[in-house]
Amino acid sequence: MIFIAESGSTKCDWVLINREGEEVGRWNTMGFNPYFHSSDLIRHKLSQEKGMVAHALDIVKVWFYGAGCSTAELQQVVIEGLQQVFPNADVNVDHDLNAAAFALYDGKPEIACILGTGSNSCYFDGVNVREEVPALAYVLGDEGSASWIGKRLVADFLYKRLPADLHDAFEDTYRTSKNEIITKVYNEPHANVYLAGYSRFAGDHAGHQWIRAIVANGFAKFIDIHVGCFEEAADAEVNFVGSVAKQFEDILRNEVSKAGFTYGRTQAKPVNLLVKYHLERLKVLEDLNKV
Repeated sequence: MIFIAESGSTKCDWVLINREGEEVGRWNTMGFNPYFHSSDLIRHKLSQEKGMVAHALDIVKVWFYGAGCSTAELQQVVIEGLQQVFPNADVNVDHDLNAAAFALYDGKPEIACILGTGSNSCYFDGVNVREEVPALAYVLGDEGSASWIGKRLVADFLYKRLPADLHDAFEDTYRTSKNEIITKVYNEPHANVYLAGYSRFAGDHAGHQWIRAIVANGFAKFIDIHVGCFEEAADAEVNFVGSVAKQFEDILRNEVSKAGFTYGRTQAKPVNLLVKYHLERLKVLEDLNKV
C-alpha cells in the first residue's frame, strides 16, 4: 500500500491507497515542517496515530509533500522521521509547492499558488516547476496568508485601530493581553501557527468591511510579488490551494482580475487532486505492482 500526504505548517492530510488504487483510509495529523520539527518529533507524533500504525509494515511507498521541504537537507529530516514509522517503505519527500502545482494542473500551463498558513507560488508547464521569488516566511513575507492576516489583526487590536465592534468581538473571543501575545510571538515556538490561528476571527467576520479590506490588501500584495514576477503571468491561469484562498475566494478572484491576470480555480485541500494526479498522470500503481 502507499501513503500520499500533503502537509502545511498546521495540518497534514494522509490518504492510504491499496494496489488496486482504492482508498483504504485517511487521517489528519499535525503538520510537519522541518524548519520547526525534528525527525524524532515526527516519529513520536505519528507513532501515536494507531490507525496509521496498524498499516505501517504494509506501506511500501510514501509520497510526502510538505511546507519547508525545499532542500535535500530539510527533506532528509522528514525522510528519517517517516522511515522510523514505515520501515518497509521507499519514502519520497518533496515541497508542498510541488503538491500545489500537481494538484491544480489540468493540462494547461499555470501559476500555482499557496494561501494557507503561509504563502508561495510557482509556474508549472506540466513538466517543470519553477519558482521566481523566494517565500520569506511569516516574519518577512507570507503575504496574504493566514499568518499575515493574523499578524495584521493582532497588531491592529493592540494599536486600538480596529473598529469598536471588531475590537470588542476580538476581546470577547480571545481574552488575551499584550503580554501574552508578545510572549507567544517572541518567546515561544511556532509563532507562525499561533498568528495564523487568529485568521479564524477574520473568517468568522468575513462580511465586515474592515476584514475584507485587510484580506484584499494581503491578496493584492501577494499577487503583485508572487504572481506578477512570472513573465508567463499574462497568459497562464492563476490557481490556488489553501484554506485562506477558499474562505475568501470572492475577494481573491476580484484581486486577480484587478491585477490583469486570469483567475483559474481554488482548492481548499489539494490532497484529493494530488492522489488523482499520482494515480492517473504518474501511474504510481504500475510501479507499485512491480514491488
